[in-house]
Amino acid sequence: MAEPKKRLTSARSGARRSHIKAKKISLAACPKCKAPTIPHRTCQNCGFYKGVDILKLEKKSQAKEERRKAREAEEEASAEKEKK
Repeated sequence: MAEPKKRLTSARSGARRSHIKAKKISLAACPKCKAPTIPHRTCQNCGFYKGVDILKLEKKSQAKEERRKAREAEEEASAEKEKK
């Protein structure tokens, strides 16, 4: 296997690794509650994103899923009654 002729200097190694660093997280103020939030994310304080209450939508979708499961159970029960 090939070996390097000379050892790399620490300056060259540092130049190669210059982009490997921790980056500062940019924060923006939530338009609803003015709390600092990461851009393009739901606000952890109030649950709003782009003026829409995301947490309320999640609760709504969970309730919709529960209603769908209940309806399917009723249909299965009625199908079993018809078979008998």
